[in-house]
Amino acid sequence: MAKAKTRFVCQTCGYVSPRYLGRCPNCGEWNTLVEEIEESKNVQTAPRVTFSGTKVKPQLIDAISTKETPRIVTKNAELNRVLGGGIVPSSMVLIGGDPGIGKSTMLLQLSGELADMGGKVLYVSGEESANQIKMRADRLGVGGSEFYLYPETDMQSILQNVEDLKPDYVVIDSVQTMQDPELTSAVGSVAQIRSVTASLMQVAKVNGITVFIVGHVTKGGAIAGPKILEHMVDTVLYFEGDMHRTYRILRAVKNRFGSTNEIGVFEMREDGLNEVKNPSEIFLEERLQGATGSSVVVSMEGTRPILAEVQALVTPTAFGNAKRTTNGLDHNRVSLIMAVLEKRSGLLLQNQDAYLKAAGGVKLDEPAIDLAVAVSIVSSYRDEETLATDCFIGELGLTGEVRRVGRIDARVKEAAKLGFKRAFVPKNNLDGWEFPSNIQVVGVQTLNETLKQVFKS
Repeated sequence: MAKAKTRFVCQTCGYVSPRYLGRCPNCGEWNTLVEEIEESKNVQTAPRVTFSGTKVKPQLIDAISTKETPRIVTKNAELNRVLGGGIVPSSMVLIGGDPGIGKSTMLLQLSGELADMGGKVLYVSGEESANQIKMRADRLGVGGSEFYLYPETDMQSILQNVEDLKPDYVVIDSVQTMQDPELTSAVGSVAQIRSVTASLMQVAKVNGITVFIVGHVTKGGAIAGPKILEHMVDTVLYFEGDMHRTYRILRAVKNRFGSTNEIGVFEMREDGLNEVKNPSEIFLEERLQGATGSSVVVSMEGTRPILAEVQALVTPTAFGNAKRTTNGLDHNRVSLIMAVLEKRSGLLLQNQDAYLKAAGGVKLDEPAIDLAVAVSIVSSYRDEETLATDCFIGELGLTGEVRRVGRIDARVKEAAKLGFKRAFVPKNNLDGWEFPSNIQVVGVQTLNETLKQVFKS
């Protein structure tokens, strides 16, 4: 009997090597090459065929109507926002996040809502039994006459049941537990994930079925498996949040049918995930009046303006090198802003430890937060408070100028709606739009000009 041929495949990027290597030469990761049996048979590809046996044919683009497949608007407004306005039929949505963050809970609730709206749902779980899922569904109040549970990992059996039931929605929890029996590689390997995803994509695109896939993440926060998984799907959503907090943020990092970096905010309760309709109130509800080292920024998350508090604590260092610590803010951006403050505004920060965070667990990474970060640092350094009714919007340049930002009208309107009385914005952003009557808009050109108006002393 001939000896089976083996090869070593990187579980991160899919690189194939004839022998074992400690470090993958393609992606540079260590200890990711796993031995797999090389397939000896030729894989026969077939054209896309619907369940009724119809083959896909070329069509004129002008003859294709999108009115026949409108978006499905769910009862969850936050999820609709993240998806770009609702669920697109025939799409594939990948949801990733840390263990226990709420991925399965959200999809179980969504499945129940879709079944109540008249859709047929097939929930496939490779991690839980039907009884376990039913217990959780009873706790969440989820059910429906067209809601089917199927605890299975064999892709051939899953595809056969999809063909028999002809559901409108299929949930796969999770893709790393599914296996194609025609492949000899281990469950969760690059080859298995690629094959399973390709099979699901063909079923979704040809038969008009929307597929939701749960993806495990690595300790680095990336979705486990080959990067091609994220390229194949239409939408990639990440669940973010602190396990010690009840709030969860669902962020779109890829969306072929809507805005990327759109976020939805949820609160984890005993009865499941509940949407938070005004996240700004949550991020600002515990702000102390008269505290120093605090300022409010209006950040754009996709198409939504969100007000968040930026806190800074500047204190003399006890060691030779000053320490810089950030939470929810980019460390390099904070270092750059402190260098601008030292060079352009005359603050001696090289012997000061600085601790900065975005309060409430939100992550801020857009350029428009620069001005608020600088004001917080100065407020803590001088031990002078900022007005609780002030907010700050603007990007800082290396010469100390305040540069224009996008969507300034939406940012200021959101601040006015939440009761802020004064908004500092770039001077170049003042033209071309009407200010709300209940807020004073102050146009500033430089960082020093802003500091003079905020701190009168």
